[in-house]
Amino acid sequence: MYLPKHYREDNLQTQQDLMRTYPLATLVSAGVSGLMANSIPFLVYPDEGEFGVLRAHVARANPHWKELKTVAECMVLFQGADDYIRPSWYASKQEHGKVVPTWNFVAVHAWGAPKIFEDDAWLRRQIGDLTYSREHAQLDPWKVEDAPADFTAALFKAIVGIEIPITRIEGKWKVSQNRPVADRAGVVEGLRGQGELSVPMAELVEKFT
Repeated sequence: MYLPKHYREDNLQTQQDLMRTYPLATLVSAGVSGLMANSIPFLVYPDEGEFGVLRAHVARANPHWKELKTVAECMVLFQGADDYIRPSWYASKQEHGKVVPTWNFVAVHAWGAPKIFEDDAWLRRQIGDLTYSREHAQLDPWKVEDAPADFTAALFKAIVGIEIPITRIEGKWKVSQNRPVADRAGVVEGLRGQGELSVPMAELVEKFT
């Protein structure tokens, strides 16, 4: 990805935090059928390997898992908070007017060699871990064991597991770091004025600049 120095984020924990916060990622591969992409929720296991390991599952009917068997490497793209930045928020607009709109965003791209798993134990662990990651903070957390055993057994036969040990990872935090202090303050104020949906980006501009 295009990575100007001031937007580059190399802190592995920061990158993995984004993966955990925004687990729905885009899996991309270029195999015998050409480019293929699917949106899939991934879990990152941060303490495995040099950069962590990604695990997910797809429907057996999804041809992507067969395509992954033919490639030496694939990409997983995680997209975090993003927002449109208005030039009218910049203090410098009043000074010289030489400003234009832009788009702030944070993203992590991870590369690795995919592995395919079809055994019941692997799939049960992955589904259990994924469910726990979303349910454990609820007042009445749902568990896989809450569903009838014969029902879940049939479902496990209908999915295939994907594991990707991360061999390379890049992070990009484009959050107004290139703007003067007064412009960044204006961006924060403008974003917060737009309401709750823009608060995550406002907080990132405050934190990373």
